[in-house]
Amino acid sequence: MSTDASSSGSADALPPIADLVPHSGAMCLLDSVLEIGEEHLIARITPDRQDPFANDHGIPGWVGLEWLAQAIAAWSGRAAREAGGEPRIGFLLGSRHYHCDVEHFVFDSPVEVKVELDYRADNGLGAFRGELRDAKELRLAHATLNVFQPDSAETLSAMLEDSAP
Repeated sequence: MSTDASSSGSADALPPIADLVPHSGAMCLLDSVLEIGEEHLIARITPDRQDPFANDHGIPGWVGLEWLAQAIAAWSGRAAREAGGEPRIGFLLGSRHYHCDVEHFVFDSPVEVKVELDYRADNGLGAFRGELRDAKELRLAHATLNVFQPDSAETLSAMLEDSAP
């Protein structure tokens, strides 16, 4: 996979996925960033038996939605880092038409995770198109994802206080 030289430089310049998402440990599900551009990100995951969602058959197809959401988080985290900040928490508000052609993702078979920005509003709302492809470029799943990222820690805190019982 080629790197978008205009926005990310050489493949060696791509940061580790853990530096771009506000997830840690086993919940940082993606393995690596392959390409980052102004309006897209491509990552890779190779499902394995140590994955927190693994079962006897592989990784359930619905987990692909979380892979797409984490790719969006990584894209946003890169923008935050370039602006001198840290990756921030965001929310997957919903998905339109998540369609997965596999019941389980196969262990040890790499999956390419691609997200493309459709729009991003000043209030933190955004929409992305995403797809998962196997090593033979066969599309395994696709969706449109709606997301929200609060603009500050204060906004996030206020949201959490409002939702407390």
